Amino acid sequence: MKGKVYLVGAGPGDPKLITMRGVECLQRADVVVYDRLASPRLLAHVKPGSERVYVGKLPDRHTMKQEEINQLLVDLALEGKTVTRLKGGDPTIFGRVGEEAELLEANGIEFEIVPGITSAIAVPAYAGIPVTHRDLASSLSIITGHESPEKLDRSIHWDKVTNATGTLIFLMGVAKIGYISDQLIQHGKSPSTPVALVRWGTRVEQETLVGTLENIAAKVEAANFKPPAVIVVGEVVNQRESLRWYEKKPLFGTRILVTRARAQSSDLVRLIEELGGEPCEYPVIETRDPSDAAAINAIEQALKEADTFDWLMFTSVNGVEAFYRWLQRYGVDIRKFAKARIAAVGPKTAEALQARGLAVDELPAQFRQEGLVEQLDASLKPGQRALIARGDLAREVLPRELNARGVETVELDVYETVIAEYQDDMALELLEEGAVHVITFTSSSTVTNLIELLRRNGIEEPEKLLAKSHIASIGPVTTATAAAAGLQVSIEPEEATIEALVAAIAAQRLADRANRA
Repeated sequence: MKGKVYLVGAGPGDPKLITMRGVECLQRADVVVYDRLASPRLLAHVKPGSERVYVGKLPDRHTMKQEEINQLLVDLALEGKTVTRLKGGDPTIFGRVGEEAELLEANGIEFEIVPGITSAIAVPAYAGIPVTHRDLASSLSIITGHESPEKLDRSIHWDKVTNATGTLIFLMGVAKIGYISDQLIQHGKSPSTPVALVRWGTRVEQETLVGTLENIAAKVEAANFKPPAVIVVGEVVNQRESLRWYEKKPLFGTRILVTRARAQSSDLVRLIEELGGEPCEYPVIETRDPSDAAAINAIEQALKEADTFDWLMFTSVNGVEAFYRWLQRYGVDIRKFAKARIAAVGPKTAEALQARGLAVDELPAQFRQEGLVEQLDASLKPGQRALIARGDLAREVLPRELNARGVETVELDVYETVIAEYQDDMALELLEEGAVHVITFTSSSTVTNLIELLRRNGIEEPEKLLAKSHIASIGPVTTATAAAAGLQVSIEPEEATIEALVAAIAAQRLADRANRA
């Protein structure tokens, strides 16, 4: 049975600019065929076990020819696979989707074209340039600039294009910018017509160069401005000075490595994106239920004794979630802990409890175990019994201090933390290239596991590689672990929360910009 091929527009670069239909196609694909203009972060939507085929340019080989890509799509579909061909921008605008679709049709293979947001419109918008404007331009033309001058002259009627519309958009034309400018001037455009080149628009590398038709070629050469870029010609370029919203975001131009477990990274990723940064997920830890029989037996016994505890304490959101899984597994009603007062180490842990209908009795001002001990000190009495639901790598501060005050402490490892099995090779490449600006650590285990993973990938001195980036630690305990590993932490918030961590990163980046200016 033949498979089906989805020819999907990935959008201009920002992975959130793909359509909902495009995401659906990624989720159902057995094979994803993609190139450099499609964000690698889109591959996070691909189901486990799906094949990923990169057809862009790599250091050891040239770009796969279009004819070879066409045939690859046919061959994969003839194997009965569902194929998603991910193409940058919109596949019908200089995306050669027609050639791919024609061969699929000739071989009797079902296909679907899924439109995408074209870079011709989105990239200027991210640079603060609307391609139309009521007072400046009521129409636009989208023109290829990729061909040689001879081919451009055959495919473009310069005398008509120059004066046909208010705004001219050239795609893939950086190398021909001098020729394009000359032709537009020769055919009637004023030499003072504004021009903007926007490189890698909507991505962390976005860079904009502004000039006029008479000087833009010299500016491109002087700045060594490289493709890919969108060229905008017209009066709308002047809107940029007041409308460049994206570049004003505090984390614009900042790529941030997120080392948290993927299941816990959503808040951190969202906050980074809201402030204009690019999160690069490289989860180095995973949490799972304990595999040790003794740990499981201890959990079962403690739950049987639920009504004997005076305190129920949680040191993380993971601990809350895992504890409730064990309640469900053994059929234990949380009301059996009615005698116990509830303590949480920080606000996120408290929120996780409140979401399950439990009011937190004790929440410290300092969001770590030492702070919780200080908060509880006056309430702890000898002979009381406390249950601590935690992970296997939790620090011993809390049980040690409780025991010292005569409180009988039952420590339950309700989950264990292990090194994540899957990591994105792209993140490692970015680290090696020095293209990661900030590395975040949200626990001591993220520090130790990242270093271990780098060593497993053949990096003998991980601390030297990580020194290329700012190191951001969520709090003093994690900072101490990083320092012991030879890392220099340059960002640490006053409050050990994800929100405070991102705010501290943004403040550091703004300070860096001010120093460069």
